[in-house]
Amino acid sequence: MNTVTRAHLSETIYTQVGLSRNESAELLETVLARMSSALESGESIKISGFGTFSVRQKGRRIGRNPKTGVEVPILPRRVLVFRPSQVLKAHVNHTAIPTDGDDE
Repeated sequence: MNTVTRAHLSETIYTQVGLSRNESAELLETVLARMSSALESGESIKISGFGTFSVRQKGRRIGRNPKTGVEVPILPRRVLVFRPSQVLKAHVNHTAIPTDGDDE
């Protein structure tokens, strides 16, 4: 299975948009930096036809060490959540794209 990398995305921007390689790399880094800072400040990112990235706060809870069975406290933390759109789900599953207009 292949992995899409920053270099691959930058090269795709270069070939399909027509920017120079340096401009393509800078554009990609700018977009990723903006997304990172938005998520860091608690904002959600919705990309129509792709999905929504959001940050969720998880509370303190008790976990268990699977090896020893000893209870261990899990501290509160923020987690990144991605919710794919119906369009992306349909594309991945090679099914018809829903037409109800909801592409979150």
